[in-house]
Amino acid sequence: MSRPVFVVPEGDLDGVSPGEAVAVTGAEGRHAATVRRVRAGEVIDVVDGAGRRVRATVTDVTTGHGAGVDVVADEVTVEAASRPVLVLVQALAKGGRDELAVEAGTEVGVDAVQPWQAERSVSQWRGPKAAKGEARWQQVALAAAKQARRSWVPQVRGLIVGAQLIDEVAEKVASGSAVLVLHEEAGVPITSAEVGTEAPEVLVIVGPEGGLTESEVDSLVAAGAQSVRLGPHVLRTSTAGPVALALLAERLGRWA
Repeated sequence: MSRPVFVVPEGDLDGVSPGEAVAVTGAEGRHAATVRRVRAGEVIDVVDGAGRRVRATVTDVTTGHGAGVDVVADEVTVEAASRPVLVLVQALAKGGRDELAVEAGTEVGVDAVQPWQAERSVSQWRGPKAAKGEARWQQVALAAAKQARRSWVPQVRGLIVGAQLIDEVAEKVASGSAVLVLHEEAGVPITSAEVGTEAPEVLVIVGPEGGLTESEVDSLVAAGAQSVRLGPHVLRTSTAGPVALALLAERLGRWA
């Protein structure tokens, strides 16, 4: 059985060596002590969300006020960041389908998530709702990263609204990144898209439940994006991104 994973703030594991003590506190500490109910002697993984993983043995568990666990590091490993960076540009969607995309995308290996309010997005993040939405997506990514036993937790970027994405795409393409727009009417399959391993980032753009408008696709392509299709079937917004990311992960050698 895989060891449970608990995430501490980035920097908390810097300089930790085998034999040193580490405290897991805060929300993760409470989860470990009161929900997961780890016990002294159990072996767990503690990660910092930025590639550092500590395999550790639990030495003490505190419940109630100030719940948390104390561990001793057994082994420390550092996983390099993947390149190119895989980015899911996910349009806001109703019914939690956008969150499902973030969850599954994290499990298959996405590195960053970009929320986008597209023309046909029924869900709207206005004012304070944007910050709340971004925070919610970050929590979804954190939980999915723990489920997948990842040492890297994808970062949720700030919301992009409407045509702001056009400028973003143009800048990314100018810097050498590849941008793929998923569209059911595209003539090029995603497996034939031009994606170089030297690209800084590979962005996958997914529309909302109503799909992308023709003007959105045309504008994105004009900015340098490639319009691609996944296959003969039309997928939901919650599954299209993760499927595309899985195909790209395999193509880029991440699953070798």
